[in-house]
Amino acid sequence: MAVNQFLGTGRRKTSIARVYLRPGKGEITVNRRGFDNYFPNPVHRMAIETPLVLTGTKEKFDVLVNVRGGGASGQAGAVRLGISRALLVYDAELRPKLKADGLLTRDAREVERKKYGQPKARKRFQFSKR
Repeated sequence: MAVNQFLGTGRRKTSIARVYLRPGKGEITVNRRGFDNYFPNPVHRMAIETPLVLTGTKEKFDVLVNVRGGGASGQAGAVRLGISRALLVYDAELRPKLKADGLLTRDAREVERKKYGQPKARKRFQFSKR
Protein backbone atom coordinates (compact mmCIF):
# COMPACT_ATOMS: atom_id res chain seq x y z
CA MET A 1 0.00 0.00 0.00
CA ALA A 2 1.25 3.50 -0.85
CA VAL A 3 2.43 5.80 1.91
CA ASN A 4 0.42 8.91 1.05
CA GLN A 5 -2.93 7.39 0.17
CA PHE A 6 -6.42 8.45 1.21
CA LEU A 7 -9.32 5.98 1.10
CA GLY A 8 -13.01 6.73 0.66
CA THR A 9 -15.94 4.35 0.21
CA GLY A 10 -19.03 5.38 -1.72
CA ARG A 11 -22.33 3.61 -2.25
CA ARG A 12 -25.31 4.34 -4.51
CA LYS A 13 -28.19 2.01 -5.45
CA THR A 14 -26.43 -1.39 -5.61
CA SER A 15 -22.97 -0.02 -6.49
CA ILE A 16 -19.99 0.10 -4.14
CA ALA A 17 -16.84 2.09 -4.95
CA ARG A 18 -13.48 2.03 -3.19
CA VAL A 19 -11.60 5.22 -4.02
CA TYR A 20 -7.89 5.81 -3.42
CA LEU A 21 -6.42 9.30 -3.74
CA ARG A 22 -2.67 9.32 -4.32
CA PRO A 23 -0.46 12.34 -4.98
CA GLY A 24 -0.13 12.72 -8.73
CA LYS A 25 -1.13 14.80 -11.73
CA GLY A 26 -4.89 14.25 -11.99
CA GLU A 27 -5.32 10.89 -13.72
CA ILE A 28 -8.47 8.91 -12.93
CA THR A 29 -8.42 5.12 -13.36
CA VAL A 30 -11.58 3.04 -12.92
CA ASN A 31 -11.24 -0.74 -12.65
CA ARG A 32 -7.81 -0.53 -14.34
CA ARG A 33 -9.36 1.23 -17.34
CA GLY A 34 -9.21 4.83 -18.48
CA PHE A 35 -11.77 7.24 -17.04
CA ASP A 36 -13.15 8.30 -20.46
CA ASN A 37 -13.26 4.68 -21.57
CA TYR A 38 -15.16 3.41 -18.50
CA PHE A 39 -17.63 6.33 -18.29
CA PRO A 40 -18.35 7.41 -21.91
CA ASN A 41 -21.30 9.58 -20.79
CA PRO A 42 -20.08 13.18 -20.18
CA VAL A 43 -22.77 13.73 -17.52
CA HIS A 44 -21.33 10.89 -15.41
CA ARG A 45 -17.77 12.16 -15.89
CA MET A 46 -18.78 15.68 -14.83
CA ALA A 47 -20.59 14.36 -11.74
CA ILE A 48 -17.54 12.32 -10.72
CA GLU A 49 -15.13 15.25 -11.15
CA THR A 50 -17.35 17.69 -9.20
CA PRO A 51 -15.72 17.18 -5.74
CA LEU A 52 -12.20 17.53 -7.20
CA VAL A 53 -13.05 20.67 -9.19
CA LEU A 54 -14.96 22.24 -6.28
CA THR A 55 -12.05 21.80 -3.86
CA GLY A 56 -9.38 22.67 -6.42
CA THR A 57 -7.56 19.34 -6.05
CA LYS A 58 -8.08 18.00 -9.60
CA GLU A 59 -4.39 18.24 -10.59
CA LYS A 60 -3.16 17.25 -7.12
CA PHE A 61 -4.23 13.61 -6.98
CA ASP A 62 -4.32 10.48 -9.10
CA VAL A 63 -7.63 8.72 -8.41
CA LEU A 64 -7.74 4.92 -8.42
CA VAL A 65 -11.23 3.43 -8.25
CA ASN A 66 -12.52 -0.12 -7.78
CA VAL A 67 -16.26 -0.16 -8.40
CA ARG A 68 -18.71 -3.04 -8.70
CA GLY A 69 -22.43 -3.64 -8.85
CA GLY A 70 -25.26 -1.69 -10.44
CA GLY A 71 -25.23 0.30 -13.65
CA ALA A 72 -23.36 3.33 -14.95
CA SER A 73 -25.43 5.93 -13.08
CA GLY A 74 -25.21 4.13 -9.73
CA GLN A 75 -21.49 3.56 -10.16
CA ALA A 76 -20.89 7.22 -11.01
CA GLY A 77 -22.77 8.28 -7.86
CA ALA A 78 -20.81 5.83 -5.74
CA VAL A 79 -17.47 7.06 -7.13
CA ARG A 80 -18.46 10.69 -6.48
CA LEU A 81 -19.31 9.97 -2.84
CA GLY A 82 -16.11 7.94 -2.46
CA ILE A 83 -13.98 10.81 -3.80
CA SER A 84 -15.73 13.27 -1.46
CA ARG A 85 -15.09 11.05 1.56
CA ALA A 86 -11.46 10.47 0.57
CA LEU A 87 -10.97 14.25 0.31
CA LEU A 88 -12.22 14.57 3.90
CA VAL A 89 -9.59 12.08 5.04
CA TYR A 90 -7.00 14.22 3.24
CA ASP A 91 -8.23 17.54 4.69
CA ALA A 92 -11.18 17.92 7.07
CA GLU A 93 -11.26 21.68 6.32
CA LEU A 94 -12.94 20.86 2.97
CA ARG A 95 -16.08 19.60 4.74
CA PRO A 96 -18.15 22.84 4.60
CA LYS A 97 -17.48 23.23 0.85
CA LEU A 98 -18.46 19.63 0.06
CA LYS A 99 -21.45 19.63 2.39
CA ALA A 100 -22.84 22.85 0.89
CA ASP A 101 -23.02 21.17 -2.53
CA GLY A 102 -24.58 17.98 -1.08
CA LEU A 103 -21.60 15.79 -1.98
CA LEU A 104 -21.42 14.06 1.42
CA THR A 105 -25.02 12.85 1.44
CA ARG A 106 -25.59 9.15 0.74
CA ASP A 107 -28.54 8.82 -1.63
CA ALA A 108 -30.53 6.12 0.18
CA ARG A 109 -32.98 5.37 -2.65
CA GLU A 110 -33.00 1.69 -3.60
CA VAL A 111 -35.09 -0.29 -6.07
CA GLU A 112 -38.38 -1.46 -4.57
CA ARG A 113 -38.85 -5.20 -4.76
CA LYS A 114 -41.39 -6.87 -7.02
CA LYS A 115 -44.43 -8.28 -5.20
CA TYR A 116 -46.05 -11.62 -6.05
CA GLY A 117 -49.31 -11.48 -8.01
CA GLN A 118 -48.21 -8.25 -9.70
CA PRO A 119 -46.21 -7.59 -12.86
CA LYS A 120 -43.87 -5.08 -11.14
CA ALA A 121 -43.33 -3.46 -7.76
CA ARG A 122 -46.40 -1.21 -7.92
CA LYS A 123 -48.07 -1.96 -11.25
CA ARG A 124 -51.18 -4.14 -11.00
CA PHE A 125 -52.81 -6.48 -13.48
CA GLN A 126 -55.93 -5.03 -15.10
CA PHE A 127 -58.97 -5.23 -12.82
CA SER A 128 -62.21 -6.58 -14.24
CA LYS A 129 -65.42 -6.09 -12.31
CA ARG A 130 -67.40 -8.60 -14.42
